[in-house]
Amino acid sequence: QDPYESLNPRMTIFDIVAEPLRIQGGLDPVGIEKKVHDTLENVQLTPPDEFTTRLPHELSGGQRQRVGVARALTLEPEFIVADEPVSMLDVSIRAEVLNLMVDLKEKLQVSFLYITHDLALARHTCDRVAIMYLGKIMESGPVEKVIFEPLHPYTQALIEAVPMPDPESTRIEVTIKGEIPSPVNPPSGCRFHTRCPAY
Repeated sequence: QDPYESLNPRMTIFDIVAEPLRIQGGLDPVGIEKKVHDTLENVQLTPPDEFTTRLPHELSGGQRQRVGVARALTLEPEFIVADEPVSMLDVSIRAEVLNLMVDLKEKLQVSFLYITHDLALARHTCDRVAIMYLGKIMESGPVEKVIFEPLHPYTQALIEAVPMPDPESTRIEVTIKGEIPSPVNPPSGCRFHTRCPAY
């Protein structure tokens, strides 16, 4: 989530990306160097030699986030959990990193579990979406189907709350009322029923 705090400030970019390879073993120093260079190229930090000797404070936020993605990819995983991976970035950089993740998904055949509060970003990056409330899935399915034909009242309320990029549009009335119940002692049945406008 935070590219400014997640990288060790005392380690070079090379050492940060190489660390998982050294821990897992199986590669000699030449193999590690080649793998680090290939991974940095995959995340568009090119030429790699310009970045390997730098420290994290010498990089921009977007570059740091790419280093984080590179570190996650270096062991060639099939599945990556990305919890709000662009929440700390400026909007312009956010699009670049998300597009990079979409490209890598296809190029490296890796699956991402992308956790976000932003439905617009989920629509842009995901194939399927699951809407959760108090730790339970309220609705899931192909992203276009869930966003354009939501069935659950909670999903409908979330989509109504997405701001419209039209300065003349009127502000929508919030349909969700009441307090969020305690996750320790959730309501029985559908966890949303205590706040549901249809209940």
